[in-house]
Amino acid sequence: MTTARRSVRRLTVVGAAIGATALALTACAGGGTGGETSSPESFTYLSFAENTAIQDTLTALSTGQCADADSALALDVTTQPQASYDQQLQLLAGQDALPVLFASGNSPQVAKDLNDGGKLVDIGAELEKLGVADDILPAAKSTVEALYNGGDYVLPTEFNVEGIWYNKKLFADNGIDVPTTWDDLVSAAEKLNAAGIVPFSADGEDGWPLTRLVGNYLYRTIGPDALQKVADGEAKLTDPEYVEAAAKIAELGEAGYFGPSVGSIDYNTAVNQFLTGQAGMFYMGSWILSNFNDPEQNQIGTDNIGFMPFPDVEGGAGSSDQLAANVGVPLAMAKASFDDNAAAWLKCIAENFGAQSLQEQGVITGFTADGVTGLPALTTEVQDKINATTQSVLWFEALFNAKAATTSQTNAAQLVTGQISPEEFMDLVQSDLQ
Repeated sequence: MTTARRSVRRLTVVGAAIGATALALTACAGGGTGGETSSPESFTYLSFAENTAIQDTLTALSTGQCADADSALALDVTTQPQASYDQQLQLLAGQDALPVLFASGNSPQVAKDLNDGGKLVDIGAELEKLGVADDILPAAKSTVEALYNGGDYVLPTEFNVEGIWYNKKLFADNGIDVPTTWDDLVSAAEKLNAAGIVPFSADGEDGWPLTRLVGNYLYRTIGPDALQKVADGEAKLTDPEYVEAAAKIAELGEAGYFGPSVGSIDYNTAVNQFLTGQAGMFYMGSWILSNFNDPEQNQIGTDNIGFMPFPDVEGGAGSSDQLAANVGVPLAMAKASFDDNAAAWLKCIAENFGAQSLQEQGVITGFTADGVTGLPALTTEVQDKINATTQSVLWFEALFNAKAATTSQTNAAQLVTGQISPEEFMDLVQSDLQ
């Protein structure tokens, strides 16, 4: 049994604001390795320079549970700034020089292109061969497959579920039950607003916390394939049922439920607004637990924070059981250097990464994490919800190209402040998808 540490290292929120930066890896689309594998001299891992949590976990495993794997193939970590990371992958892929293990890029499209070029290990198949496929959480596997068009060729080093965090005391003081439907949610916001409390704290400056709401409404009304239909060309964001989602979120803004000047509120200000009791609700991913579990930031107390999924919409095809999720920084493995020693590392990571990361970093991953005790109650609550989830949905821009993702996020504040209409917002984004 292990005990989770209370101090939590701040992570780069890659999965939160990540767009769908479509990088055409033309250098790796051709050529390939011809099925040949060369034994690597070390277990090379290429990481984002800004994210130290994964490399710290791997380093700890190399001297602990994975010492045998490390003895046969020693861990060798290198880093690359995130801004130039995709270009570095492009260069390495073109030279058939990808590291054994690496962060798969700034968007799902990067890994898709690498896989199309025959560069990646089929992680799912290899985990089955190694007998450790069950060490990946079902909800994390569902998220990976949704991100990669059914593919299963990355490892989920984080598993962030998203939903609405709420202030229990403010709810109780204002006679608010935890909303289970959209109408309940709007009613709760109305009561908070009438009491002089900001109903929803939101980072309008970056935009993505607002577009997350649009995406969730779509998933609840149209169903979990709502945005896949757009990606496949079977539907458009300008279709009436899609515009409705933007309109519903715009109505929240029109009613003043995001507070004044939401477009000038940045991420840290939004967090502070919720943790100082100024706002009743806060849509955010579970990466925010590091802030919640920090007593210097959290002035309302962890016992006073609850979590609810984005609620159901009456008559909708989706369900609140389908949590919005992302997998943080997914890791891929190079097919050209995948030998028995690399496979031993893969097996050890699958079996031990989840518990090690949760114990040392306080990070919930897409791996099982048996034997970790002493977790903050709120973290345990989120873990329980994750373990009970078998199907997840993505975020609004997950399947968009880079231009459409940027357009979406930069126009989100204008949508909720009435500067552009829901029809105009969806038309702008749809135009950049074509």
